[in-house]
Amino acid sequence: MNATLTPELTIADRCDRCGAQAYIRARLADGLALHFCAHHGREHLDKLRGLDDIEILDETHRLHAEETPAI
Repeated sequence: MNATLTPELTIADRCDRCGAQAYIRARLADGLALHFCAHHGREHLDKLRGLDDIEILDETHRLHAEETPAI
């Protein structure tokens, strides 16, 4: 399996604001990681991008990916 196609966030990762499935992770320089659902991610992402030394993983594209129908 190609690691670049494998999502890093799983169903076990939950939004720190509401508990929904997380699709965005913001890792701060001190190692603290904040998880957000798509809704709260959109609300806070611009502010987070303005910070220094932050790594943002945004997997919201997975919400719009076509599912393969069951056979």
